[in-house]
Amino acid sequence: MPLPPDNRIALVHDWLTGMRGGEKVLEVLCDLFPGAPIFTLLHNPGSVSKVIESHPITTSFIQKLPLKRTRYRSYLPLFPKAIESFDLSGFKLIISTSHAVAKGAIPPKDAFHICYCHTPMRYVWELYDEYFGPGKADLLTRTAMKVLAPRLRAWDVRTSDRVHAFIANSRNVADRIQRYYGRTAEVLHAPVDVSAFPLSTENDGSYLIVSALVPYKRIDLAIDACEHLGRRLNIVGIGPDLKKLKSRESEHIRFLGWQSDADLARLYGSCRALLFPGVEDFGIVPLEAMACGKPVIAYAKGGALETVVDGVTGVLFREQTVEDVASAIVKCETTPFDSSIIRNHAVRFDRSMFRTNLMSLIERIAGQDADGPNLLERKTPRN
Repeated sequence: MPLPPDNRIALVHDWLTGMRGGEKVLEVLCDLFPGAPIFTLLHNPGSVSKVIESHPITTSFIQKLPLKRTRYRSYLPLFPKAIESFDLSGFKLIISTSHAVAKGAIPPKDAFHICYCHTPMRYVWELYDEYFGPGKADLLTRTAMKVLAPRLRAWDVRTSDRVHAFIANSRNVADRIQRYYGRTAEVLHAPVDVSAFPLSTENDGSYLIVSALVPYKRIDLAIDACEHLGRRLNIVGIGPDLKKLKSRESEHIRFLGWQSDADLARLYGSCRALLFPGVEDFGIVPLEAMACGKPVIAYAKGGALETVVDGVTGVLFREQTVEDVASAIVKCETTPFDSSIIRNHAVRFDRSMFRTNLMSLIERIAGQDADGPNLLERKTPRN
């Protein structure tokens, strides 16, 4: 089918609270469909780009709850009901960008739903222990989640049938979609705006982290390794772990909060290397650093395996231990990297290419017979 006009296309996104990888994909969709409205659980005005905020934005009842600006994740058990509350009647094409519940929005019977999936709901699948394990959450929360998590997993699997076609941001995530939902997915790597991050040959000897400050990012490992080696580490980002992590601030460790793209480009350009110690679904930040010609020291798991070429664009370490991170830092310092080669690698993931490929993919998928086996194939999910 031909694509409907923009006012018959709905963009569904989990929440709008900052410009992270998911929002950068949404921004491209907003460019492609400038008249399409956005439906999202909540929106903190001013937290995302002008391109996104130029669209009509409809929020759920989560927007009216107390502490929603900073503690919205505490309302996780309410997210399914909230995303299902949107009235999408009249829309012919639904495009969701989902890492939590956006893909569970209920499309009209005559609408086609494409989901660009950053991961199946990470809080109850592969990162459950990172959010709700011992030492990560209080006893009351852990007890409640033992009851709620199976229900959320069941809802997540069940509502995958509301999606006609999945696009995954990486092969890593495509594998999860197959494992949890029993569905196949096209793979289109998430984009980096290479033009915003110019090549730099500066090196002030510092290391850099750019990350939401949440448990699974393992910022603690980077702090411990840099303290052990006496290396300077600048940490860009905000999040629920800020207070706990900031207590580690020292002459070597600095917390810089949120930074604009221009300031971030300067930080990338002046550092020795980026540290990426967590497991990421894909990871746009390493590509931003590479666009500046900087090597990336990353944990050899998840999306980093699709972007970091060991010994060419960075160093991979095999275990999430302080010793392995420290060894990788030392190895990085003794490896001769070519900044031009690193940048050229990042160009392969450039936003302009992503924009073209995403539009082509949407047109091709939506143009197929909606009753065809490739789009509506159903398999028994493996939980």
